[in-house]
Amino acid sequence: MKFNELNLSADLLAEIEKAGFVEASPIQEQTIPLALEGKDVIGQAQTGTGKTAAFGLPTLEKIRTEEATIQALVIAPTRELAVQSQEELFRFGRSKGVKVRSVYGGSSIEKQIKALKSGAHIVVGTPGRLLDLIKRKALKLQDIETLILDEADEMLNMGFLEDIEAIISRVPESRQTLLFSATMPDAIKRIGVQFMKEPEHVKIAAKELTTELVDQYYIRVKEQEKFDTMTRLMDVEQPELAIVFGRTKRRVDELTRGLKIRGFRAEGIHGDLDQNKRLRVLRDFKNGNLDVLVATDVAARGLDISGVTHVYNYDIPQDPESYVHRIGRTGRAGKSGQSITFVSPNEMGYLQIIENLTKKRMKGLKPASAEEAFQAKKHVALKKIERDFADETIRANFEKFGKDARKLVAEFTPEELAMYILSLTVQDPDSLPEVEIAREKPLPFKPSGNGFGGKAKGGRGGRRGDDRRDRDRRGNGPRDDFKKGSRGNDRFDKEKRYRKDNKKPRNTSSEKQTGFVIRNKGDK
Repeated sequence: MKFNELNLSADLLAEIEKAGFVEASPIQEQTIPLALEGKDVIGQAQTGTGKTAAFGLPTLEKIRTEEATIQALVIAPTRELAVQSQEELFRFGRSKGVKVRSVYGGSSIEKQIKALKSGAHIVVGTPGRLLDLIKRKALKLQDIETLILDEADEMLNMGFLEDIEAIISRVPESRQTLLFSATMPDAIKRIGVQFMKEPEHVKIAAKELTTELVDQYYIRVKEQEKFDTMTRLMDVEQPELAIVFGRTKRRVDELTRGLKIRGFRAEGIHGDLDQNKRLRVLRDFKNGNLDVLVATDVAARGLDISGVTHVYNYDIPQDPESYVHRIGRTGRAGKSGQSITFVSPNEMGYLQIIENLTKKRMKGLKPASAEEAFQAKKHVALKKIERDFADETIRANFEKFGKDARKLVAEFTPEELAMYILSLTVQDPDSLPEVEIAREKPLPFKPSGNGFGGKAKGGRGGRRGDDRRDRDRRGNGPRDDFKKGSRGNDRFDKEKRYRKDNKKPRNTSSEKQTGFVIRNKGDK
């Protein structure tokens, strides 16, 4: 369904068109009509499905800008999500003149109070800061007509249930309530019963949880080999914008440091960073000043950054729902993306749990070798030299070195000089700086038995025969040479790294007894 079929005003439709949206997503198509009718709605949807617009557009539609009152309140779990929701609501409501403010911890409360006094129709905030403002009588809720709980399950996981209930109790009972959650634990259901009026349920089917635009892979690798495996793959893939997920704050810090040592433009975000630095890092990532963002699950919730081409799950998430959130960072707005999950041997059971949720298999991927990474980096360096020589601005500076260059040519052959330049540009794989990543406590062992079909009981039957895929080969040029939909004929493609063994695993007597499949090196 198109947005112009959803009974939205011309002002909103104009901003939607400016943003480049035409077709409503499933959650938007089902939620917007119900919300416009004034009904309470419980929406079960993942991050990245367009739920901000699903609750934002009908909320904006009902705002009376001639009245200087706060008419809608959005409660979000994190500062990042609050800021991004505020930005999106402001963008869609700009033509209508809707004032949207965001409030959250980690920033000056005095400045936020001043902003609220200057006027707001919609306030987006985190539970703790909202309660603080309410207690200071700086945030008045008597005129609230629409209350939105965004990522309610995440707020419960973070221990905000009492804060949420305290806020809801201060909002007029005549309000409309819209609640969005990726999962529906009992506590969320109780909120629906206690604080909502005959809510309509909108649920996106499991088959819609992950997009077909995201190619999903896994690499089976030992914990101590993960970092080198990931950086080699990055050298080969040359991602335009990548997000690396780590399980802990310490992991994020160590991965960020290690990636910088290896020459990647990387920064990390997690809960211990002050707000100013977090916003600066996100701004640099959005603007292309960084290639890699390293993040924890909580810090990355709600991130809405266009152009992310790769998601690397350095640590497989214990919660399969988090996997869906993670890979939802890429494969957006009709553009393709890739996710690669690094799995230690004792974590293979978690891989199967994720696949059961998403209804989609990941393809096994053979790790890139040091030689492949070296060849890919040479390829990038050569492309850059070709580009620079074609740039008249750069060539104009050559003459400054004319005398010295002629002296060098007299002493050395052109081939020797070219090899020297390349040796300065491309780091030899044998001389890479060592990076140590501390081992994290492994996830509890889960058996990988009784999974997808196939004759081998408990195995990932048929996986090896399905691992190859007809895909265009990806060129490995530098960032500005990479275009989606325009694939190079490069030798550094993934297809060469798929497992080539098409034989189905046979059950041994031990497998018949235990339900486990013993994998050999070809299964990595």
